[in-house]
Order: sequence, then structure tokens, then C-alpha cells
Amino acid sequence: MERVAFRAQTVVADVALAALAFALAFIVARTQPVFALDDLPLTRFLQLTFVYGAIAGVFALLFRRELSPWRYVSIPDVLVLARSALLTVGVFLLGVFVLNRAQGLPRSALFMAPMFQMVFSMGVRIVRRALHEHALDSFSPLKTVTDRMAQAPTLLLIGPPSLADTYLRDVARSHDRTYTPVGIVTTEKRDVGQQVRGVCILDTLERLDEALAELRRWNRYPRAILFLEEPARLKGLTADQLGRLKNDGIRLLRLPSIVELPQHDSVTLLPMRDINIEELLARDPIELDRGAIAKLIRGRRVLVTGAGGSIGAELCRQVAAFDCAHLTLLDISETALFEIEREMRETFPHIPRKAVLCDVRIAHKLEAAFRAEAPDLVFHAAALKHVSMVEQHPSEGVLTNVIGTWNVTEAAKACGAGQMVLISTDKAVDPSNVMGATKRLAEAVIQAQQSSAKGTRFSAVRFGNVLGSAGSVVPIFKSQIERGGPVTITHPEMERFFMTIPEAAQLVLHATATSAEGEARDARLFLLEMGEPVRIMDLARQMIALSGRTPGRDIEIEITGLRPGEKLTEALLDETESAVPCAPKVLEVITNSALRVTPGHLAELEALASRGAVDEVRAALFALVAQVRGEKPGGAPNLRVIAGG
Repeated sequence: MERVAFRAQTVVADVALAALAFALAFIVARTQPVFALDDLPLTRFLQLTFVYGAIAGVFALLFRRELSPWRYVSIPDVLVLARSALLTVGVFLLGVFVLNRAQGLPRSALFMAPMFQMVFSMGVRIVRRALHEHALDSFSPLKTVTDRMAQAPTLLLIGPPSLADTYLRDVARSHDRTYTPVGIVTTEKRDVGQQVRGVCILDTLERLDEALAELRRWNRYPRAILFLEEPARLKGLTADQLGRLKNDGIRLLRLPSIVELPQHDSVTLLPMRDINIEELLARDPIELDRGAIAKLIRGRRVLVTGAGGSIGAELCRQVAAFDCAHLTLLDISETALFEIEREMRETFPHIPRKAVLCDVRIAHKLEAAFRAEAPDLVFHAAALKHVSMVEQHPSEGVLTNVIGTWNVTEAAKACGAGQMVLISTDKAVDPSNVMGATKRLAEAVIQAQQSSAKGTRFSAVRFGNVLGSAGSVVPIFKSQIERGGPVTITHPEMERFFMTIPEAAQLVLHATATSAEGEARDARLFLLEMGEPVRIMDLARQMIALSGRTPGRDIEIEITGLRPGEKLTEALLDETESAVPCAPKVLEVITNSALRVTPGHLAELEALASRGAVDEVRAALFALVAQVRGEKPGGAPNLRVIAGG
């Protein structure tokens, strides 16, 4: 009821302003006293004013002006107001002409009335917005010079003027005083010297050092820098520059990316946060339409295995952000499960959830947990993923990555889940190590699942390395740099595909939404576009430079040699596979496996792994993978295993 009353007030205000505009236009247009003329008595004047205002009210309702809050008035609103004023005077003229051929009505009033109407209706809205954004504060005669001086830490904005305008408007609207913007460094040279909401555009990104020197001369050197768009998109920034800025004590900040926006949809001023090193090293970020993902998640029960891991935890965050009906967090690590459950409780208190401490290798306990939780959607991220550790313990890798995947598929079918998704890796392509071989066999387990028309849909999503994940190269390099070096690299020519954790998780959700479409029930394998591979040597040098030090002088880079099972480069497709685009940044892998994995294959492998027969497990695993890849049965697998250490 309160909302209806507010909308009615808006329409009444527009009607009153239009009537006032007509009355003023009529008075200005008349050269004699208005009400002294016999040809237009007071009653007639009031009738015309009332009719003009009523017509304006009709158009205000037609154009739904009551739905546009005055405090957010913008150029499209101004254009609608202008159109409404012109239509109002047009219909008014037509009406009075039909009635009495507009007798006694000055023609000039018909030109002035819409202009006055536009000025009044736009003016009150602009004043309302200025009050809302505190734009008139600087004109207050009570403000002293001390009040006008910046008290908050200084902030330099880096990005296009359009984004700077949006940010500064939000700051003014929220009356935020966390930082005081002192300048803008733009990506467009033509904008230099202009101002955006009173903040000067100092220079271009290529001349960042000169802009900072100018601010230092004026004693306005920034204590923080805010990147208004993804740092990876800002061409011209170098790792050396960013390292020097961090050494100067400048905080490097950014706004949430498109990947992180779901959990901030209701926030007017998006919260700033410090930039992670991996974000500065990443390639151009991927922007996705979140509509399909929201449709997939909202209102459904979701279970994530390996919920305490890097990818599993990020999947939990994004699933919760898309308002799932219930979230089940499943992990074998007590500490990791406790941490992610606590985070979910604090960050998403409105999402029902349950933490389940369970091992995917124990089939009957896993099935009991699935039946109790009854998930609609299952993300299987639980895995042993460190190449060197799984190489040393192949039995554990088989039991977790292969048998665990089989158990999850069976449990998903038993509880009637709608979809089950395996998180795979590029190391599954022509695997040269045990971890890659187990993940390739896990993919084969998924592809062997074909459901009936009412069964569970199965799919797997394959992607490369994830920047910042536990045990990945970035945290290792970071810790080595903090200790003063050396930074260790196995080979100077090693390359890997990289993406950030949030990006990887959302692409998994995007691929899952794609697999939910259509009538086909066959299991599907998806591949995420990873861009160009990154040389690990270049990554190490960039990270050293970002820390404000010089590679080879302050911190040494040490070559240690390839480890067992390690390859110089990774591929995203096997020789026997092809890929076709199926969604933005998502490809579907077309493969004709020479072997359909059955429970019999896995029972023999599980028996060997349970006995801890390392050599036999390794031989049986690679033999199965060789058959899956279409190599000759019994032949030596085409592996590039590098011995030594």
C-alpha cells in the first residue's frame, strides 16, 4: 500500500508541474492582464490548465514515470520526459482546436508550455538526485576549509572514465568516506585533462609513473590504487611497476569481477578488496551469461564432494550465491570440512546446509549419505591431485580417483540425482603419470554411464591448472619468494594452462547447465577454453618482479630437473579426440572409446590397489587407459614417463 501511495504522489507531482508550466507559459504569453479579458474568463483559464495537467498525467501513466525514482534520474529518463511534454502539448492543441478552434489561446504559449514542463520536471528530479548523492554539500556556506580538505587516505583510480563515473557516483550516493579519490589514470589518451565528477584525469596508463610523480609533487601521492576493471585487461601495466607500487606501501585494490557478482547483487557500492597475485598474472577473464547457471542451481539440492578443496570450496560459494535450496558439503578432511562449513554459515546464513564427513572410497557409507541428503545435483571434486604424491602412492590414487568416482556415480543413481558432474584435468590427456591416468579412467567411468529416460545425467569437465589452488605453483613460488629464494623450477621450457579458481568454478557450472539441456541422456565430456599456455619460467619472473625484487639479483631461479611422470607441456585433447563448441568458452569432446569400463574392470583394479601391489596397480592402470585410448590391447602404452628424480 505504501508503494502505491508513493507512485501516486509521483504522478500527482508530474501533473502539478505540467499545470504550473502551462499557467506560467500562458501568463508570459499574454500582453494584457490575464483575467481582465472578456474572451477568456478565469474559469476558462483554469479549465485549460486542468486539461493540460490531466493530459500530462495520462502520458506519465502511459510511460510509467511512477516507476522511475527521482534520485536515480538519468539521460533515458530525460528523453522520456521530453517526449511526454511534446505529446502532451500536441494532444492539448488538438483537443482545444476541435472544441473552439483554440480561441483566446496565445500560440506562443503552446511553444513555451512544453519547454517549461521539461525544465520543471527535469529540474526537480536533478535536484533530488543531487541531494541523494550529496552533490550540494560542497556549496554549504557552513563548511570550513578544514572540512573540505580530504581526511581519508588518498585513492588513485585506474580504468576508463565511464567506470570511474559509475564508481564515483556510487561513492557519493553511499556517502562513503573510506578513501578520497585524487585522480584517474585512463586507458584513452583523448580523455586526459578532463574531469569526472570533479576528479581530474591525470594521464594514460602508459604514463602511470609520470602521473604518480605529479601527485607526489602536490602532496597527493595515493595510499591505494583501485583497478576499475580486471587487471588482466589493462594493457601497459608491468610486473616491475606493480612490484614498486607494493614496495611503496600502496594497496592494490579491485572491485568484484563478474564471476563474484552473484553474492553482491543487492549491494549498491560493491566492496573493494586487495588484488591477488594470481589475478595479475591471469589471462583475459571470461564473462558469462549467468542466466542459465541461475536456472540450473536456484531451488535445487546440491551436493559437492571434496567440498574443502580449492575447486570444491569455490563451487560451494557459487552454488550458495545462486540460491540453491540446500547445500551438502562432503569431504574426508575434518579440518577442510570444518573451515568451509564455517565460511558458508557466516557468508550465506540463509542457505540450508549440512557438512558430511565421509570417504568416497567407502561405497555403503557414501550411498547412505546420498540417500539421506537426496541431492538433485552432484559435483564430484574429491580427488588426489598432486602428481608427485600420487606417483609415489598409486594404490591410493586408484582407490580415490577411480573407485571413488565409480562409487559417486552409483550413489547418485541410487538416490535419484538429476545430474552428476566429474571435475577432471588436462593431465588425463595422453597421461604420463599415475594421477593423469586415474583421472582418464575416471572420465571413462563417467562416459560408461548411460541413463534411462528418467535416470541421472552424467558429465565430466576437463580443464588445466588453477592459479592459487592448494599445492599449485603460485602458492609455492609465493612462499619461496617470502623466504628470500631460491624459486625452484623443474625445467626452463615447461608450459601449463592456467585460469583462476572463481573462473574455473563458474565455467564448470556453465558446462553443467549446458549438459542439462536437450533430450540426449548419454554421458558427455566438456572442455573449458584455457587460452594460451604460460611458461612457468615467465610466471616465476613475474611473481618475483611483483614482489618488488629483481630475478637473478635479489632472488635466484633454480632449475631442479623434471620429476617422474612430469611433462614439459600439457594438451587439452587426446589424439583420438575432437572438440566442437557447445557454449561460450565451453567445448564438447567427441571421443569413441575403444573400451567401455565395466564393474569387472574396476573390481580387479580395486583388488590390486587394496593389496597395495604398487607395480601391479601401475601396470593394470596403464593397460586399462591404453585400451580406453584405443591402443592395441596388451601393447605398451604410449606414455612419456620420465624416470629419475
